[in-house]
Amino acid sequence: MSVISLRDVTKTYPPRSRGAAVTAAVDNVSLDIEAGEIHGIIGYSGAGKSTLVRLINALERPTSGSVTVQDRDLTALPEKALRQERRGIGMIFQQFNLFESKTVWGNIEFPLKAAGVPASEHQRRISELLHFVGLVEQAHAYPEQLSGGQKQRVGIARALATNPSILLADEATSALDPETTRDVLRLLKRVNEDLGVTIVVITHEMEVIRQIAHRVSVMEKGRIVEQGDVFDVFAAPQAAATRQLTVGVVSAPPGEDELVSLRQRHPGRVVSFSFVDGGSAQAQIFVALSEAGLRFELVHGGIDEIRGRTFGTLTLAITGGDASIDSVLAQLADVATITEAH
Repeated sequence: MSVISLRDVTKTYPPRSRGAAVTAAVDNVSLDIEAGEIHGIIGYSGAGKSTLVRLINALERPTSGSVTVQDRDLTALPEKALRQERRGIGMIFQQFNLFESKTVWGNIEFPLKAAGVPASEHQRRISELLHFVGLVEQAHAYPEQLSGGQKQRVGIARALATNPSILLADEATSALDPETTRDVLRLLKRVNEDLGVTIVVITHEMEVIRQIAHRVSVMEKGRIVEQGDVFDVFAAPQAAATRQLTVGVVSAPPGEDELVSLRQRHPGRVVSFSFVDGGSAQAQIFVALSEAGLRFELVHGGIDEIRGRTFGTLTLAITGGDASIDSVLAQLADVATITEAH
C-alpha cells in the first residue's frame, strides 16, 4: 500500500532574470512509496531531490500534479490542516539544525511542546528516545559538546518525538565520516524495522542507498530516470545517470572500448561473464575452464552482494585452443551473460 503517492508533479520557479527560462526543479514526476519501506531518492546536485522532499512534507506546493500522503491530498489542504499533517512526518537534515541554546533533552522536548503533548508525558517519551538512540549520558549536554554522529542521533530522536509514521532524511549522512555514517544508517534501519517507520532517504551517495534502501528512484534534471528494487538497479543499471552514480560502488562490466583495450594488453581471448543471483557462478566458470585444460587470468571485475543476493562481472583472458574455448563458452551460456572482445 502506498503511503506517499505523487502523480504528474511539476514544480517550477519564475525566471531569475528578464529573458531567462522558467526553471523546472521537478518535472512531471510520478512516484509511489510503500508503507514500511526505505526508499532512496538519489541524484547529483541540482537533480531536484531536495525540492521533491519539500513537496512530500508540503513545505512547497507543486505547480501542477498531486501529492498524496497517507490518503490525504496535500495539494488540496489549507495551511492549518497542512501543519497537522506534518506532525506525522519527521525530518532530519545534513547540518542537524539543532537549537544550540538547548540541551539534548530540550531539543527533543521542543516538538512535544509544539504539538501540545501534555508536559506529564514529556519525561517518559524523551527518556524512551534517549535510550533508543543511545544518548542517555548526553541528555544535559549542549550541541557544541557533541560529535557529528551524536548530533545526528539527537536529530533522529527529535524527529521521532511525536511518533511520525514517515521520516524524511535529507542528505542526513553527508557531513559525517564513513564510520559514523555506518552507525547512523544502522540506527535508521532500526527505526524502520523496530518502529515500522517509512523512511525516504535523499542522497547523492550510492553507497548509502546500497546499505539501507529497499527501493530507489534516480533523479536527473528534475525527472525520475530509473526506479526499482535496489538490487535490480545496482545489478543492471539502465539509465546513464544511474551508471555514473554506481561507478566505484559496484563492479560494472567493461564497455566495448575497455574490452578492446584489455584484449590489446593481455594474451589470449578476453571474455566477460556477467551474472545476477549467481552465488555459484564464479566457481562454475573456473571449474569449467580448468577441466577443459584452459589457462585464464582475471583482468577485470568483481562480485558484489546486496541483501544476500550476488551479482558481478568476471573478465578473463583465456588461453588455449579456440575449439576448447568455444565449447566451454557454450557450456557456460546458461550460467552468465558472455561478452567477448574482438
